Amino acid sequence: MEDISYEIPPSTSHETCQIIQETPQETIAEEVQEQEISSIGSQNVSKSTPSNSGRYVVPIHETLSSLERIPFDPSKHIEFSPPSKTWTMQELDYTEGQGISVVGVSEPFPLFSKEAVMQMRAEILSEEVWDKYQFSSNLSHCQLRGYVPECAPFTYDVWKSPEILDIVSKIAGIDLVPVMDWEIAHINISIQSEGEQAKALEVAQRDADEGVAACPLEDDHPILDWHTDSYPFVCVTMLSDCTNMIGGETALRKGNGGIVKVRGPQMGSAVILQGRYIEHQAMRAFGTSERITSVTSFRPRAPNIKDDTVLTTVRPISDLKELYHQYTEYRFEVLQDRLQDMSRKLRDRKRAHRSYDTEATKAFIREQIEFLEAMDREIIIDKNVQRGYIDDGHLVSDEIKQSSKRKGTYDIV
Repeated sequence: MEDISYEIPPSTSHETCQIIQETPQETIAEEVQEQEISSIGSQNVSKSTPSNSGRYVVPIHETLSSLERIPFDPSKHIEFSPPSKTWTMQELDYTEGQGISVVGVSEPFPLFSKEAVMQMRAEILSEEVWDKYQFSSNLSHCQLRGYVPECAPFTYDVWKSPEILDIVSKIAGIDLVPVMDWEIAHINISIQSEGEQAKALEVAQRDADEGVAACPLEDDHPILDWHTDSYPFVCVTMLSDCTNMIGGETALRKGNGGIVKVRGPQMGSAVILQGRYIEHQAMRAFGTSERITSVTSFRPRAPNIKDDTVLTTVRPISDLKELYHQYTEYRFEVLQDRLQDMSRKLRDRKRAHRSYDTEATKAFIREQIEFLEAMDREIIIDKNVQRGYIDDGHLVSDEIKQSSKRKGTYDIV
């Protein structure tokens, strides 16, 4: 198995940083800086004053709105090639049994055609979506969530298609389905003006010339700071042109405390990550005016596989009524399937004239009680949820918790 650990010399080029690499655990990012929203490539974006909720209302006037809308066609819009490598949880130094699959993360792989990406962008970059479905938090300044069922039929059909689900499941090493409609194609956005872009490139080039690190080992301005996901697996798809992009990797914390970085995908490409169990960070990108990624969350299709879903990182950036409804609905369906399966097993034992298995039945009941208790913990009374504030309960490692405490990421403002 290929060793992913190596020492990075001072003269390391930007190209070298495009493969997975390991860095010391001391290089955890120290600071989050809000990104200015000013332009998206050739699109004109007017920035308004944030509302009391901390959200920007950004009317967008751009050419994508006139793009002819077409239905999703798997034969035209999927351009899949398998990833060159998938990294197991064991290779990332996690102990056996952590997670729901042996797969930890994949290398980026081609998934969608350019036409598919343009259709998805057209649905995202609309005034209605930005006005109704934009959220921000102490971890990320600009996100779009929950818009797909109402505003994005192409995107909805993409992530419900058997072809895409088969691809995602095979790479993840387990049969997966989208967690719920609310979590289809969550969008993370980082945007820079031409002036900001030029300044960032100048700093990056100066650091490279001085031998600091051509690919920064410490990112003090991440797009999305250190976190674990609320759901078992995610598929992260790049929706921006990355031709001139430098950086933009995903940093992962290994089980032994080390940090590895996975190169960012190109436009139309994706990465599969078991993000519920691996702390990770979306690092800043240079050389481009935008970085727009689409994140669809997945859970196991089989009801009897453990589901460690929490709502920690999504509750403060969601329409609570919609989130709670969909969460409760899918969990009750899982519970119903489990009860029906257990009932069948009891009937079969009875018909086979076998004795009642008291210990197994009690263990099953205890498991379902814990399942329901977990739901009760996650469904917090609306008035007790602070909108836009995500606490540090999702973090695992003491190092990242201490780093976040020092930089004030989780300070309540």
